[in-house]
Amino acid sequence: MAAEGVRFTQFYVAAEVCTPSRAALLTGRLPPRNGMASDKRRVLFPESGGGLPPSEVTIAEVLKPLGYATACIGKWHLGHLPQFLPTAQGFDTYLGIPYSNDMDRLRDVGPSGRAAFLEPKAEYWNVPLMRDLEVVERPAEQTTITRRYTEEAVRFIREHKQQPFFVYLPHNLPHVPLFRGDAFIGHSQRGLYGDVIEEIDWSVGEILQTLRSEGLAENTLVWFTSDNGPWLIFGDHGGSAGLLTDGKGSTWEGGMREPGIAWWPGKIPGGRISHGLASTLDLLPTIASLAGGEVPQDRTLDGYDLSPLLLEDAPSPRESMFYYRGQRLMAVRHGPWKAHFITQTGYGPEGNKPTPHDPPLLFHLEHDPSERENRSADHPEVLVEIAQIVAEHQAGMEFPSSQLEITLPKSK
Repeated sequence: MAAEGVRFTQFYVAAEVCTPSRAALLTGRLPPRNGMASDKRRVLFPESGGGLPPSEVTIAEVLKPLGYATACIGKWHLGHLPQFLPTAQGFDTYLGIPYSNDMDRLRDVGPSGRAAFLEPKAEYWNVPLMRDLEVVERPAEQTTITRRYTEEAVRFIREHKQQPFFVYLPHNLPHVPLFRGDAFIGHSQRGLYGDVIEEIDWSVGEILQTLRSEGLAENTLVWFTSDNGPWLIFGDHGGSAGLLTDGKGSTWEGGMREPGIAWWPGKIPGGRISHGLASTLDLLPTIASLAGGEVPQDRTLDGYDLSPLLLEDAPSPRESMFYYRGQRLMAVRHGPWKAHFITQTGYGPEGNKPTPHDPPLLFHLEHDPSERENRSADHPEVLVEIAQIVAEHQAGMEFPSSQLEITLPKSK
């Protein structure tokens, strides 16, 4: 994809964990705006009673009026009750696990604690596999889940090749616990995690090859990214952020700076590298622009139309990124500069200990992507400029009640 498309080196998600990040991707709105952020509960759980509000407009709902067939295949994690599932959010069909694959742990099956994650078996987790509104398998057989999601996507593409279509394919893996198909056991030099990544790589290849073989490649935009950084407390099972600091759960770069690749043969020149700021928040307005759709006019959108960047190599319209952890603004990036007002590790012993900074920490990310050299004393004028940006941003922010804090009544 990178060789034939454009690779982003400064691509961001809008949250450092899965539920709020996915809500932002589908709506183009920061998670605090759409009620999908909380300082008390970071994601949705099986006992959660909330979800993405029906009033929010998803990419699928932008495309449906244009005649698009729409499918969600994979991890949803935006509410598992019927009124929040993909089929209520603009998708014609859904196949997937409605939340994280590490939830619904069966306490009386398998080893306890971390051991279950290091040597996982699918039967340790009672997660459901759903088709539309029905549970069709429980526990989901996770060793075959990547292959089955891929086959579902290929089938959907072939069945709808005569009309416009939109496929949202968020794989459950490589979230822990890790599983891979038999064909990928020992496939990589990176152990189980590497095997999982290579199976996802195979999945992407199968989908691209389907688009080519069906004559659809030059009429289909494919975007590849992730929802948050690596879960570092799981060591070799959790991935790596390379030179970036920290990972999942953190507003350091390792938690929210992600891969971003856009592929569209014949439209996006191959082999390009974009160093401009871009975000999953930009997907909805970009896709709406390319498809000729309308974005909602009755609410604030936090995304930008990147189509001139994709098609004409124009500069990115995005100048700033706001790093939220729950409903708390932790940091802001403007141009090459990033100011941390509060820092907090993602997980582990220090994960619940926020550290405020006055003056804020200041890093020049293009020179120092690892955020090692605090430049606040050298550039007070940058902090003044960022403070003005923060004031303008906060003046227009909305914080509806959090959907993540709604829980179902306990069964007797």
